Amino acid sequence: GAQEEMWQKLLQLQFAPNPLEVLNWMCDQGVGATLKAYGGRRDEGERAARDGAVQMTRWTNRLRDSVRAAPGHYPFYAALKRAAFNDHGVLCVNANVDTARPLAAQGDSFWWGGTRFSALEGPYETFTRLIRGYDSGNNGIVITDFTASLDGGCGRGGTLAAGLFQGDGTLIEVLEA
Repeated sequence: GAQEEMWQKLLQLQFAPNPLEVLNWMCDQGVGATLKAYGGRRDEGERAARDGAVQMTRWTNRLRDSVRAAPGHYPFYAALKRAAFNDHGVLCVNANVDTARPLAAQGDSFWWGGTRFSALEGPYETFTRLIRGYDSGNNGIVITDFTASLDGGCGRGGTLAAGLFQGDGTLIEVLEA
């Protein structure tokens, strides 16, 4: 989701015109837990950002090495997709879809929650079922005729939710743990 996308961008901070500002924003959005999990520290990143692109590159390379050292983590990040869809009208996204833009122009819309997803009252392009796993509004599991929001609040005191769907998007079962 958005955390994974931020992590990928964090590993490229040396290319940002304002890496310190970007790092602080990312940490405020929650990437600090991932940073810590890979042995990184925010204060080291801040120091590297102040010291310039060479130090920032060394810092991000150490983080990248930590990802590679964790079995299965590098292939996981390499396989991340912005969205998934099939030929039967099902579109799966992390958090949102901007219905005012075509699918090819969504960009970061998939990663960040918005109000448009929950307001969908009909198909989007050729998609008759839109599924998301994160709801920034914390509205829980919400299933409508066209959407399925499967956010039970995991990581925020709630449950981990998963849905079993047929190929055409028909919901078979919701599981929570």
